[in-house]
Amino acid sequence: MRILFDLFFTFAKIGFFTFGGGYAMISLIEHTCVDQKAWITHDDMMNVTVIAESTPGPIAINCATFVGYRQKGFVGALVATLGMTLPSCGIIYLISMFLDDFLDIAWIANAFEGIKIAVGLLILDAALTMLKKNRKTRKKRITDVIMLCSFGAMLLINLFALHFSTIALLLVAGIVSLILFAVQECTGRNGGAEK
Repeated sequence: MRILFDLFFTFAKIGFFTFGGGYAMISLIEHTCVDQKAWITHDDMMNVTVIAESTPGPIAINCATFVGYRQKGFVGALVATLGMTLPSCGIIYLISMFLDDFLDIAWIANAFEGIKIAVGLLILDAALTMLKKNRKTRKKRITDVIMLCSFGAMLLINLFALHFSTIALLLVAGIVSLILFAVQECTGRNGGAEK
């Protein structure tokens, strides 16, 4: 029971104090679950981030579900997911009940302007941290090429306002990675057979 309470309150704290959605929460989830609690490894965090991004649902909730499942199976997944979602649902419910024109209040609107900057920095921090840690464990440069090509494609799509789905870009990057992996496996086997 102790681990279930820990899961719930840990993810409730992350859900309550983090603005900006799932991407802004990744850095805090990694710091809490990998560095402080050691519930998962950094490689697990990298894998769950990729899987959570590729599957339906908010990325932070998918990460919480994975960590909870890793600790206590289905019950752990349920408790961690509830911990992540209840604070946000409660806050939005209270705002909708008592404040019809929430963002028309000057001090709240000004606070959200500052929060926007902080959210951008949190997302950038998460990306740079994952990139640095991934570089230490990765030996193949082909993943750098795929990452840079994907980044360049997204930048061009946004700059020129092209109608190209990010899902299609994810699928293309995944297919290219699978093809390169298959080619490397075949080359490795053929090279081993020749020896």
